[in-house]
Amino acid sequence: MYTIVLASVGAHAGAQVDTIHTTRSLFTWRDGVLGAGFIVATIGIRPVDKSAARALQYPSRQQNRNLQRMATIVRNIALPGSTIIGPSMYAIGRLSKQDRLAQLGLHGTEALIIGAGTGSVLKDIFGRARPYVDTISPNPDDFQLLRGFKRGESYRSFPSGHTLAAFAAAAAVSAETSRWWSWASYTIGPLMYGGAAAVGVSRMYNNRHWASDVILGAALGTFAGTKVVRYHATHPGNRIDKWLINASFSPSNPGQLSLSILPVIGRSLPRR
Repeated sequence: MYTIVLASVGAHAGAQVDTIHTTRSLFTWRDGVLGAGFIVATIGIRPVDKSAARALQYPSRQQNRNLQRMATIVRNIALPGSTIIGPSMYAIGRLSKQDRLAQLGLHGTEALIIGAGTGSVLKDIFGRARPYVDTISPNPDDFQLLRGFKRGESYRSFPSGHTLAAFAAAAAVSAETSRWWSWASYTIGPLMYGGAAAVGVSRMYNNRHWASDVILGAALGTFAGTKVVRYHATHPGNRIDKWLINASFSPSNPGQLSLSILPVIGRSLPRR
């Protein structure tokens, strides 16, 4: 997934940048519809949490080496992979003077931080037991307010952190690239979201999360990614971009580097 994005950004590094500012507000009625849809889906899927968990724990599925391998790969891409890929894209973009690549890395990392912070607090507040806590009779209704703060990871199931991270990265990359290239909505977007969905299924396969954990994680990640990108689109010249995109490093005395937070002359942040 990320290979396609990197190749696309590199291939278009010299292309003419957008010159139209968006006037969309940060939150729209569509966000309310999307949020309501996720809430309905989370509640609606709750009755099948137990049956879905049991179905994925059948010995034939758990002993399948291909499924085991795929679950491990996608899980590691989500975490810690996303925490490495985002900053790396930003660093490569800054060093190679490819602002779009730097933006992808920066905004994706922002989305991860915001989403992870929100998800972590909710995990502790809801205190939901993970499916593996009771292997004989898993109980998806085992919630206890604030238990996550006291009992640790076994009681921090709701929402899924890995799924949240995967969808935050997918949403940020999809939202950013679809504004640059019309074809990205039909190629990069589906690939990123498809990979994020696979992460959610892998967490259920590994018996770490209920289906409703995954749905809420997907919701939070999607909102984190899209809101970060929209914030930067509706607030051009914000402090984060000034400091981390427009800031420049230049040699001064031999062996020394100087930092300037002013935009580089002749080179400005791509306008949205």
